[in-house]
Amino acid sequence: MPQQFNPVKLFSGSATVALANKIADAYGRELGDVVLSRFSDGEFQPHFNESVRGCDVFLIQSTDPPTDNLMELLMMVDAARRASSHYVTAVIPYFGLARQDRKDKPRVAIGAKLVANLLVAAGINRIMTMDLHAAQIQGFFDVPVDHLDASIIFVPYIKSLGLENLTIASPDMGGSYRARTFAKFFNAEVVICDKRRKRANEIESMTIIGDVTGQDIVLIDDICDTAGTLSKAAGLIMERGAKSVRAVCTHPLLSGKAYETIENSALTELIVTDTIALKQPSEKIRVLSTADLFASAIMNVNEHGSISQLFKVD
Repeated sequence: MPQQFNPVKLFSGSATVALANKIADAYGRELGDVVLSRFSDGEFQPHFNESVRGCDVFLIQSTDPPTDNLMELLMMVDAARRASSHYVTAVIPYFGLARQDRKDKPRVAIGAKLVANLLVAAGINRIMTMDLHAAQIQGFFDVPVDHLDASIIFVPYIKSLGLENLTIASPDMGGSYRARTFAKFFNAEVVICDKRRKRANEIESMTIIGDVTGQDIVLIDDICDTAGTLSKAAGLIMERGAKSVRAVCTHPLLSGKAYETIENSALTELIVTDTIALKQPSEKIRVLSTADLFASAIMNVNEHGSISQLFKVD
């Protein structure tokens, strides 16, 4: 007798509608009907306009600022559980507050752990996300975590550029492991930009560890916030004699004057994904879609297949 799978329903939060529609198209069905009712004081309440009883429900919502996005996801999870859904997976393309993953000074919150606790308390059965700022955040959860790797999207694009003297770079010491992992796909050398900060989002100094002369440099990072680090690194790399410099960043937060900073930088292009919708277009920013990868992961979860096989890069 063939194995029977629970019916799947996909729903989107208000922050990730464009990506959720692409994921639904790639999966081969329409998004479910969910309405967000708002009160005059800003309070809101999500409501499913269709039955989810006995269904495997996938709630798609990035939790980038404002915190309303996180609260909306939590309330959608609660609504799905109270409506007798069989299994609830929070699909969080960008997991917000992930930079608060440790106690690096006295009397601070560990925001990523708090978010994990809130999601589990709301009733999730599973998390699906992409390129966490720190991989150990998976250990903050007592439910399964599918941690998707965006390199399967970025690597084919970088290969298509046909860069003759490719060198991979990390914009800071903390990202060196990420850069080395990426470099293995190309058998490329790695250089590191060692930066010192005055305070958050403000760089005091930066030095380059390694030779970039005559090289086509690709900077690898998971988050682009103000773009200050990437811009400074790109300028310094070009001053040191590089042939070109690009940047790959999974999550384009792009806050403050980020777009202006990118346009005025030495970057040839900034390559990002659609885990966070761009606030405005830019000729220097190229967006690659994560929809097919998330759709495949959702299908494998529902059919009890392997997720790791999705990370194979040709």
